[in-house]
Amino acid sequence: LQGSDSSLMKLNGNGYEDVIVAIDPAMPEDEAIIEGIQEMVTAASAYMFEATEKRFYLKNVSILIPETWRNKPEYRRPGQETYAHADVKVAPADVPGRDEPYTRQFTGCGERAEYIHFTPDVVLGKKEDEYGPTGRLFVHEWAHLRWGVFDEYNEEKPYYAASTRKIEATRCTVDITGVNKVYKCQGTSCTSRNCRTNSTTKLYERDCQFFPDKDQSEKASIMYMQSIESVTEFCKEENHNKDAPSLHNEKCDQRSTWDVISSSEDFIDNVPMDTPPSPPTFSLLKIHERITCLVLDVSGSMTLSDRLSRLKQAAQYFLMQIIEDGSWVGMVHFHSQATTKSELIQINSDAERSKLRELLPSSAGGGTSICNGIRRAFEVFKNGGYPTDGTDIVLMSDGEDSSAKECVDEVKESGSVVHFIALGPDFEEAVRNMSILTGGWFEGPTDEAQNNGLMDAFGALTSENAAVTQKSIQLESKGDKLDNNHWLNDTVEIDSTVGKDTLFLVTWKKVAPGISLWDPNGTQVTDFTMDTDSKMAYLSIPGIAQAGTWTYNLEAKANQEILTITVSSRAANSSVPPITVNAKMNRDTGSFPSPMIVYAEVLQGYTPIIGAHVTAIIESNSGNIEELELLDNGAGADTFKDDGVYSRYFTAYSENGKYSLKVRADGGTNSVRKSLRHPSSRAAYIPGWVVNGEIEGNPPRPETTEAAQPVLENFSRAASGGAFIVSDVPAGPLPDQYPPSQVTDLQATLDGEEISLTWTAPGDDYDTGKAQQYIIRISENITDLRDNFDEALQVNTTDLLPNEANSKETFAFKPENISEENATYIFIAMKSVDKSNLTSKLSNIAQVALFIPQADASPDTPDVPGSPDGPGSAGGSPQSGVSVSTIVLSVVGSLAVVCIILTVTGFVLKKRRSSSNIETSF
Repeated sequence: LQGSDSSLMKLNGNGYEDVIVAIDPAMPEDEAIIEGIQEMVTAASAYMFEATEKRFYLKNVSILIPETWRNKPEYRRPGQETYAHADVKVAPADVPGRDEPYTRQFTGCGERAEYIHFTPDVVLGKKEDEYGPTGRLFVHEWAHLRWGVFDEYNEEKPYYAASTRKIEATRCTVDITGVNKVYKCQGTSCTSRNCRTNSTTKLYERDCQFFPDKDQSEKASIMYMQSIESVTEFCKEENHNKDAPSLHNEKCDQRSTWDVISSSEDFIDNVPMDTPPSPPTFSLLKIHERITCLVLDVSGSMTLSDRLSRLKQAAQYFLMQIIEDGSWVGMVHFHSQATTKSELIQINSDAERSKLRELLPSSAGGGTSICNGIRRAFEVFKNGGYPTDGTDIVLMSDGEDSSAKECVDEVKESGSVVHFIALGPDFEEAVRNMSILTGGWFEGPTDEAQNNGLMDAFGALTSENAAVTQKSIQLESKGDKLDNNHWLNDTVEIDSTVGKDTLFLVTWKKVAPGISLWDPNGTQVTDFTMDTDSKMAYLSIPGIAQAGTWTYNLEAKANQEILTITVSSRAANSSVPPITVNAKMNRDTGSFPSPMIVYAEVLQGYTPIIGAHVTAIIESNSGNIEELELLDNGAGADTFKDDGVYSRYFTAYSENGKYSLKVRADGGTNSVRKSLRHPSSRAAYIPGWVVNGEIEGNPPRPETTEAAQPVLENFSRAASGGAFIVSDVPAGPLPDQYPPSQVTDLQATLDGEEISLTWTAPGDDYDTGKAQQYIIRISENITDLRDNFDEALQVNTTDLLPNEANSKETFAFKPENISEENATYIFIAMKSVDKSNLTSKLSNIAQVALFIPQADASPDTPDVPGSPDGPGSAGGSPQSGVSVSTIVLSVVGSLAVVCIILTVTGFVLKKRRSSSNIETSF
């Protein structure tokens, strides 16, 4: 993903450079963590080199150290490295006690993920029994992060009916050996027994686990269990297990992990090395206080569309609320020349904030030289005794300066981070490149002030290195264009995770409005401070604002008035992370007709918040607005269900140029929950090993009794997702070039003679609208179905009419014309067709087994009568707890029953191949 929180990592030859491993700002000091990171990365580099057939290794790595840790001579100042750019984050567990290593991955197959999350105990090597050596673990997660592959196990589908007619553990390769057991411990006493089969699924019971042999010879696969000592490779085509319902098979169309990895851009023009690489080099970079310079455009074009007034309002908001205490701030104004309005001063109280606010511009005129403004900011940093490395420049300009390209390289080499807020549609691409090349934000509010885009843009500029409990969080952002005596009314929720430094800020264009505000008790709050020169009013609530519903009414006092309200706050308690929303597009540029994807991540700390109502508001250059409800349903653009990432395709291009993104998230007490599920894209937990025929168990993984925990109060959040550029949009009505989205959650079950299917409905245009038709085909060969879908046997779907996008669809059919007597599976896939006859990509492939798989032989362990998992021991015997004499007496009857079952099964297969009636076939 591009944008201010994208990775700075690059591949130079065969070595990865500028990799960032960041220690969470809230972590207590422990130098052993730094040593653990160095040991882990060094081991990972050597393992990666061998696993990629001598192609890739880790060349240099920066370790970001929290500001609160003590200074040491070997610690240097960071440049453009920030916590937001981190490829690996060392931070506390999402759920206390659960030290699960995982990668935050919510994009598609082959696409780069967000970051790797390791807990301190993992880095310190305290979890090697459960997850293996840290260097190997790093490479497993790196494959998620860099190459977009998925795990080759599946805890929701740990077993499957293999084509060998046996129950197999979901894994790759199938040559990884081990035993299937139910293993229970009470205190220091542990017992194991063979697994029983479930009467419904015909697979092993829920508590059954696969215990791998400690001594193995199989070399693959790293994405299954890198902790096995013999495993040094990724699965390749020749040993890939396509039958297993692994997450990787589901997300990557049954391709092997090596096929996906070797298709990445890293392999372009890349050849193996002749000799092993040197170990990685490390830079120890200690975070320091924030050093920022506001570089504000006061050229003549800033008088258009009330830009200067809006700049002043938004910059005041930044100085009053966004910039953190302890930061150093300077200010430069520029037109064709640049002027220093303030050298660096440290923000310790409201006095410094007020002093800077008084220096904001009140008039504009003249030409534009952005380079002069930026160079003057460099002087401000130098005069304050700071190098430019690691400084922030907040550049607010319309960007209309053709000479800006002259200093792009200078800015890139400075080590400073440029955040560009582009007012208006006509900015130079060179100015935008400054922010991209330095890892800064690019924001693009339009001249439509009622959309409050400029406030949102400044509100997004919190420190990239501060702890989340120190950052300002936007709760509300709203505006409207109103006539005299018309109202802007609404409510804002202040939940208990926020409430400190709460600010209500109201702006207007012409005349001060009537302002009414009521707290959750219904008491009216009247002490707003009126700043008529700046056309704004604000209320700062001392202490912690009361949690609950606050109600506001704004009354316009002039025709064609523009009113906006912004509400922000900070965490109420430094030890309790607040609920946050982060928004972004999947790319920073798009072109018609390729769709883009909107993502919004709702978290409390690192814990996903599910069940929220999330809306994306996308505004084009000319002010056209498209609203999209974002979904966390695991369908369409959304990769995983209930992971706290809400997604949707965006195809409503209306013009070329700049678009801006804002997201609103609201949660109610009846729907919103904190997810306690294990995160996806994580290394497999090893329950134990088989050593000399005996299980040596690992400490049990901490489990929760419920998958989610209710959030017992309402909340509201608003967040900017930056700006993006769209090109190649034709003039006039747009042709329909958007097919339905790919179905990614097709599931199949065998119910008697019928196969029942479920999936999430796609739309007419990806995941919007309604498709026209479904095409469902079946085959006994998964490769044939995938590669030759149009030639496979088609199911009659005449009576199957698609529902609205994102509805749940169900369909049942009786398969006909099965061609082989020994068919073991039926594979099912589908495509969707829209009204313009555009066809979707092939869905994921579902399957049903036409046989009862054979369990492991288990003569030593009888089943327990009345087991909730149904009859049958691990060996599949239908007799449970029956005496030997009874078995002898019943043997003939048992054989008769078996004969009848086989006869009926044969009949069913014949019936599918012919139109004979029941009596004749029987």
